[in-house]
Amino acid sequence: MSAPSPMSSGMSSRGSSRTSAPLRILVYSDNPRTREQVRLALGKRVHPELPELSYVEIATAPMVIRQMDAGGFDLVILDGEATPVGGMGIAKQLKDEIEHCPPVLVLTGRPDDAWLARWSRAEAAVPHPIDPIRLGDAVVSLLRAAAGSV
Repeated sequence: MSAPSPMSSGMSSRGSSRTSAPLRILVYSDNPRTREQVRLALGKRVHPELPELSYVEIATAPMVIRQMDAGGFDLVILDGEATPVGGMGIAKQLKDEIEHCPPVLVLTGRPDDAWLARWSRAEAAVPHPIDPIRLGDAVVSLLRAAAGSV
C-alpha cells in the first residue's frame, strides 16, 4: 500500500462546519443491511458542530485497500463480522501499512470482542446489533480527536 497524504479531506483544514466539505466515511461490510444500518444510525450530520457526512460503501476487502490507497477518508468503519475477510484483519493491515491512517472503528460481533478490536489497532469498537446512540458517540469522539477537537 502506498501512504496517502494525511486526511486530505480532514477537518483540521476546514473552517466553519456549516460551510465545510462533507466528511468522507468508508463503510465496509459484505452485508448491505449492515452498511445501511451504519448510514441510518449516523445520518447526514452526526453532530451539529461537525460537517455533514458522505459515505463510500464497500463490500469487498480488495476494494477497501484500493480506496484507502487513494486516500481522502476522515473515518473508516469496518465490520468485524464480514466474510470472507473480517474488518479486524483489514484494520490491522491499514494501521500497519498506511502512515497517516484515519481513525478506524470496528463493528464487533459482541461487546466482549472489544479486545480483538484493540489488537487490530482500531481506535474504537461498537458491538452488533448497531445502537445508533453508541455508534454516534463513538464516531463523534473519533472525528473530534482526529481534528484536534472541534
